[in-house]
Amino acid sequence: MTRYYLAVDIGASSGRHILGSVQDGRIVLEEVYRFPNGMKKKDGQLCWDTEELFGHIKAGMKKCGELGRIPVSMGIDTWGVDFVLLDENDRIVGNTVGYRDGRTKGMDEEVYRIIPEDRLYGRTGIQKAIFNTVYQLMAVKKQHPEYLTQARSLLMIPDYFHFLLTGVKKQEYTEATTSQLVDPHTKQWDRELIGMLGYPEEWFGPLSMPGTVTGSLTPQVQEEVGFNCLVVLPPTHDTGSAVAAVPSNEADVLYISSGTWSLMGTERMEADCSMESRKRNFTNEGGYDYRFRYLKNIMGLWMIQSVKKELAEAGEEYSFGELCDMASRETIPSIVACNDDCFLAPESMIRTIQDFCGASGQPVPRTAGELAAVIYNSLARCYKETVEELEQVTGKHYSRIHIVGGGANADYLNRLTAEYTRRPVYAGPTEATAIGNLAVQMIKAGEYAGLTQAREAIFRSFAVKEYPAPEK
Repeated sequence: MTRYYLAVDIGASSGRHILGSVQDGRIVLEEVYRFPNGMKKKDGQLCWDTEELFGHIKAGMKKCGELGRIPVSMGIDTWGVDFVLLDENDRIVGNTVGYRDGRTKGMDEEVYRIIPEDRLYGRTGIQKAIFNTVYQLMAVKKQHPEYLTQARSLLMIPDYFHFLLTGVKKQEYTEATTSQLVDPHTKQWDRELIGMLGYPEEWFGPLSMPGTVTGSLTPQVQEEVGFNCLVVLPPTHDTGSAVAAVPSNEADVLYISSGTWSLMGTERMEADCSMESRKRNFTNEGGYDYRFRYLKNIMGLWMIQSVKKELAEAGEEYSFGELCDMASRETIPSIVACNDDCFLAPESMIRTIQDFCGASGQPVPRTAGELAAVIYNSLARCYKETVEELEQVTGKHYSRIHIVGGGANADYLNRLTAEYTRRPVYAGPTEATAIGNLAVQMIKAGEYAGLTQAREAIFRSFAVKEYPAPEK
């Protein structure tokens, strides 16, 4: 009898329910439900609609029941850094503000008045990003101090959905590390740091590792979806799940988890909290089985996604494949700094790219093909620079790059990445986040002995396309 496992993978723009099963040693996927997501303006802030999202979570689960594919277990992964505050009756306090909202402007300086930036990195190993939870909580403290007394608990977004499913509050490790409030040595909250910053310590409980059973569905949820199953924590940070699905057990590989963001790095067993690492803006996010995802955040496909949307609104409809093809025929040499803050949430991505090129004395892209070419070449150049920095910091040579996630479909970008980095690129699987989520559930259930065996199965199960390095 086939045993099914359910991954609910929620990204910044959409979510999906993917069932996984093991057949003849291979992992087989079936998407059963898909739904939209996005931040919405509420009280002047960009917020997540958690009620609507939870409705979709249950609707997708109900669809599994209707198909007669009842999962043994399920787990949810999402983006990082965002959270809910709950009062004594477990009602949300304030708005569930998203990471692209501007409330954290100036909050870094407020944090550094208490602990300097270099000491904060030395304690947590997490790179500075103005949307990290540590700065969001400072915004709460400064703008809504009443929330600090009203709220009794804090749950990161996937933790909150697991709580709604089971009635059990657990804070998962990989997601927690994106907060910049976790000690990379103890793998628990840095309570001294939390106290220094004036955040209520009662909000921060013991951290649970991926593979932990949260519990069974509540009677109410069982009635709504039509079945019961276990809820098992995957790496709830989507990049943590995606990296778990990198189809290689070799130590000399780099990965790019390519989606709205490009997360480029390597897997290490110890965190590097050195000042050299901080200067180069690398981060040590928690991974499965106490591994560290030593990586750099790069703006990623957010830029081309935004341009595609703007073009469509202006009456120019293109698929991502068409944009890739058009870009490949352009010769515009302009390069933008992908990680510049101006690209984080601009009113117009097209105008921001054009302004950046003009201000730096480069040719200004005008057509859809030129805009796409600037984005893809800028990303590939950024990948090249990141490879060089990783090798300098770690003292290792990395022989190849694995690209996982939706960006593995970007053929032109993959070719550019091999060309710029002068390393072979292996693209796939595209559903890495859901696969990593499922793999951890399957390990917990005994389908695989551990991550090494699961990665071997992933390599056998899904197409991986090679882009050879250019000849020297």
